[in-house]
Amino acid sequence: MKSIAVIEAHASHVSSVLFTHLGNELISAGMDNLIKRWSVPGWDLSGTFEGHQKSVNCLSLSPNQDRLASGSTDNHVIIWTYPAGEILHKLEGHTKSVVAVQFSPDSSWLASASYDSTVRLWDVETGQQTALLRKHKKNVTSAAISPDGRLLATGGLGEEIYLWDVTTGEEIGVLSEHQIAVGSLLFSPDGEYLVSSGGEQRVVFHFTRDWSIARSIDLHGAGGYPWFAALSPDGAVMAVSSAHRVQLWSLDPPDMDEEVKLKPKGIYGLTFSPDGRYLANAAADKRIRIWQLYD
Repeated sequence: MKSIAVIEAHASHVSSVLFTHLGNELISAGMDNLIKRWSVPGWDLSGTFEGHQKSVNCLSLSPNQDRLASGSTDNHVIIWTYPAGEILHKLEGHTKSVVAVQFSPDSSWLASASYDSTVRLWDVETGQQTALLRKHKKNVTSAAISPDGRLLATGGLGEEIYLWDVTTGEEIGVLSEHQIAVGSLLFSPDGEYLVSSGGEQRVVFHFTRDWSIARSIDLHGAGGYPWFAALSPDGAVMAVSSAHRVQLWSLDPPDMDEEVKLKPKGIYGLTFSPDGRYLANAAADKRIRIWQLYD
């Protein structure tokens, strides 16, 4: 893992980063209320979106790559045209910070998760709320949609991961493998696993066929909660951030390949480029760091 660029990205903490599906741009969100677009591989600023009144916490790009969603401490979700950056819908309903958003695989609907303990589903074209999911008793911090678009997983403060049938809006299961809090949730690209990180510094891979545990990975005293995790596009490599560190793991079999210790006290979002060549991370020192994993 070779450091190839450090971007002076935002005027305050960088809270989220993601590569476009084509890999031609990197998108970042910051606590300066802005969203920015960066060229790949030049890493030059190519656009700025303005519309939120407070910190932008999370991002999701639609699979058809013509819509961008963002969630904010202003309690709103904004759906933008991409790459133009025009506001298509400002979604109202959450009463506290929105900290996770994700588009469905067919780009037709969106899930949002909030510190108000709710998860909401939205129609992307109309901007109308289509479901309100209430089970969490505390902050909801993560949401993941299965590759077939039929299942939603949500987690947050507390041990529970709730599983939802998207069609009916009904809870269909609860997983309780973590302590304190659930950080990240994500499905493997093939849909075989649901991956969750927990406050006890552990990452768990759950089989989606029966929700049994496929593997459990101890993060070797990473320090702090592993709030952010990402899988490479082929599902063979996992990156995890916590406190001052980024860890890179091979998954078959599980083995930590590399650990990088950084000065910033907060290491936030992580994202792999679509070809798996680059890893980007957001940090509290207002910067984005870009790592090259292979030539």
